Order: sequence, then structure tokens, then C-alpha cells
Amino acid sequence: MSFLTLAIDVGGSSIKAIILQDDGTPISKRSLIHTPHPATPDVIVATLIDLITQQGEYDRLSIGFPSVVEHGVTRGAINLHADWDGFPLEEVLHSQLGKPIRIANDADVQGCGAIAGKGIELVITLGTGFGSSLFLNGKLLPNLELGQHVFVDNETYEDRLGQVALEQIGVEQWNMRLLEAIASLYKLFNYNHLYIGGGNSRLIYVNLPTNVMIVSNDLGLIGGLALWKSGYSKANFA
Repeated sequence: MSFLTLAIDVGGSSIKAIILQDDGTPISKRSLIHTPHPATPDVIVATLIDLITQQGEYDRLSIGFPSVVEHGVTRGAINLHADWDGFPLEEVLHSQLGKPIRIANDADVQGCGAIAGKGIELVITLGTGFGSSLFLNGKLLPNLELGQHVFVDNETYEDRLGQVALEQIGVEQWNMRLLEAIASLYKLFNYNHLYIGGGNSRLIYVNLPTNVMIVSNDLGLIGGLALWKSGYSKANFA
């Protein structure tokens, strides 16, 4: 049986949506709106409901959200608002939409769209913040928050490579920092492949190691299909 999935990618600067067939073929144009601020739960929920009701017919909903997500409950979203800690987003949206919904960390969702499913694969997203996801032979280790871990001089990966840092130091130095981060992450995980996505990945101009590649930011939407595949039950994203 075929289903239509409305995939949504919530970010600190924008929210994207598209309707996908099971094979990833889009049947709608990609919608993009700016993330409202202050991005409190009430404001974001109202924004999502408005965005969703403007889409075409769909059977189920996948959302990538910039937070640790456990059983549909957000555990903080530092690039949105402090009030997201412990918010039952899946329950709230389901009560208003009446559609099956699955929600996961946005970097986990993008990773599901990027990986080949072999060996140790690390995915990082460069945007407002610094997202990350880790896979072993296609199996997700959910809610990996590398961005909040110290990288250099008591600064986290997000402190060094997030949007604020980019604006402060400029593209050239930001690229040098990225190479340092790649070397550090390789020593930490000994990954077979590293995939780099997110809106700021377009600014990368340095030569990357052969096992590192830039991937489309649209994978944050396409990866939403994985939340419904048998190999990625809801428990994989708890």
C-alpha cells in the first residue's frame, strides 16, 4: 500500500515542507517560510498548523525538529526558545490534525536521507546551530548532540561553527575551523564516511578528505520517509 508523507524540516531560520511518495518522489512544490521569533511552542505550533493546512492531501506526517526528541516530546531547543523542554509536540499536533505523526531530531532525519547504510557513518548539519547523527550499518544512534560538546578552548562545536560564529569570523576562517572539526571528529569516531548538510554547507570551498562529502539540504525532508520504514520503528527515534 502506498502512502503520501508530508515531510517538514523545522530549523532555526526556516521551516520547509513537501509531500513525498514512498520512493521519495515529490508530488508538491517545496514550501519554505521563515521561522517566527520568538519561537515559543505556541507560536511554532500555530505556524506549523497554518503551513500544514496549506498543503495538499497527505496520509501521514514526518517532522524533523531541532531538539532531542523522545517519544514525540522535545527536550530543549536552544536555537528556538527555552520553553521547548518537555513539550509534547507530537501529541499536540495529532490532537489538532488527526493524522499519524512521527517526530525526530532534525539531524537524525537528514542523516537517514544521506547515509548508504554501511559501516560507521556520521552526519553533521551546519546552519543556525550544529546538528549531528551517527549510524552503524544503517542503524541510528538517536539524539547525538555533538554540537553541545567542547571542541576547542571551552567552546563547543556549535560555538565554533554555528551561524553566530560564521557572522563573527567570516567564511574563510569558518572553513578553516571546519577542517579542524573534521579531523577531530575522525579521531573520535573513526567513521567510514562523513556527510555534511545544512544551509551553510553551501559556503564550504576547502578541499575535503575523500571520505567526506557535502549532501543536499533537501535530505532533511526526504529523510522523513525513514521514520515510517520498518527498519526505523518509532523506538529508533526515542
